[in-house]
Amino acid sequence: MMRLLWILLSTLMLVSAERSALAQQAGSVPRFALIIGNSNYPDTDPVLKQPLKDAQKDARALADELKSDAVGFQVDFAEDLSKDGMLRAFNRFYGKITQGSVALVFFSGYAIQSARQSYIIPVDGQIWRESDVPRDGVSLETILREMNSRGAKVKLAILDASRRNPYERRMRPFSTGLAPVDAPPGSLVMYSSAPGTVVNDAGSEQRLFINELVKHLRMPNLTADEVFNRTRMAVSQGSQQKQVPSVSNSLISDFSFDQRAKTAVAVAPATAPVVAPVATPPAPAPPPASTASKPVIPQMAPVIAPESRPTTPPAVVAPAPPAVVAPAPPASASLSKPPSATPPPATAPIPPAPTIPPEDLAAIQDLNRKIRANPNDVVALYRRGQLYAKNDDFSRAALDFDATIRLSPKDAEALNNRCWVRAMIGDLQAALQDCDASLQIRPDFVDSLDSRGFVKLKIGQPQNAIADYDAALQLSARKASSLYGRGIAKLRSGNASGHNDIAAAKAIDPQIADEFARYGVR
Repeated sequence: MMRLLWILLSTLMLVSAERSALAQQAGSVPRFALIIGNSNYPDTDPVLKQPLKDAQKDARALADELKSDAVGFQVDFAEDLSKDGMLRAFNRFYGKITQGSVALVFFSGYAIQSARQSYIIPVDGQIWRESDVPRDGVSLETILREMNSRGAKVKLAILDASRRNPYERRMRPFSTGLAPVDAPPGSLVMYSSAPGTVVNDAGSEQRLFINELVKHLRMPNLTADEVFNRTRMAVSQGSQQKQVPSVSNSLISDFSFDQRAKTAVAVAPATAPVVAPVATPPAPAPPPASTASKPVIPQMAPVIAPESRPTTPPAVVAPAPPAVVAPAPPASASLSKPPSATPPPATAPIPPAPTIPPEDLAAIQDLNRKIRANPNDVVALYRRGQLYAKNDDFSRAALDFDATIRLSPKDAEALNNRCWVRAMIGDLQAALQDCDASLQIRPDFVDSLDSRGFVKLKIGQPQNAIADYDAALQLSARKASSLYGRGIAKLRSGNASGHNDIAAAKAIDPQIADEFARYGVR
């Protein structure tokens, strides 16, 4: 009896120690945030009659949420920073970042796009000419690169700065909004409005953005990607599509703001201890699994650009009817030909192709459960479409993007994704319509310009493809897929300078030629 009691106590002590170690591990990755709210810009033209509406209030609301026990960031909060003050704040922030940590920057105030980069502006900015912007502002891309060089594994940036900037009236007759961001791997960037667009600060949209962001941060069991995408959908719907936030995702692993969910998953395997038989000496309990029950899959950017497309051979699947989960939109919102068959409900998802790797298959099954619970879960539909596209299951990907667009007809990113997968299926005219629709919503959407150039290349319109690739490269000069596509288009038009574009593209991405060849372009 005493021997049995000793075995039981030893096992329970070992389980308790494992649970404690796992809980510490779940919360051991340090999280750092720098929150800046700039509202009082005295040198604008015309001079602001009152400080920028709600900028500091919004910054405080987000700082309070990030500091909560559930989220657990170490937060530095600052208001109305001058250029010197901003540089000191960033240097303190960079100095805290450790290898493998999470780093987040939030800025509410004014920002200006110049030379295809977005610069956040300090309150003492003296902006009169284009050359003043990089001198007085701080580049978002520089911030992300510095976070990356300091070892941050997850880099998050949120800019609530899509406003008509009074400084710009001195330089140009119109506002260009913010620029598409070229972020390092492991980054997730959100703008309060799409690149190239601005929001009326006199209206309610600016507060709508931060209110929805904070609300979704509080929701348990969501990845950061899901938080940002749900915020984007909610703001878009709440503003009647007047404001559509932008999300740029290059995360290489899942990240969740909610630490409680992570800890709960990590300690779950230890909840059922096994007591050894009396006749045998106690053996150490096996170590817990290194992964949670929900697999961690690589995060993809919201737009499947050619240089990030998968390299596995396409999965051969039998044609299947569309998995549509929402009623069709009004005729004015229709962007593609109607399906030829009555779509089945999302509660009976098409089984994935057997060639999909186990980790992605498990993620798709998890998304299937979410869609069964809520057939209008546009984020889950969009994410499942991304996973199908990642694995070259283009037919199923197109069906999920169909459903996404029916739920959110002005989702430029979903339209671009469907443009691409339709091009892979061979439905080139429908693909062209999707890219056109995406660019009507976001004229400076670099990935849609790139995709449309590719479609025109496949259609046999090299001159038109060159025009789209030129526009894409003006926005992102080192986009390998646009350089390579333009090079091919030039050669097909008899322009030998295409060899220079192809060489430049290969210098950026040595695999780019193989990827284009896989998709039928040589």
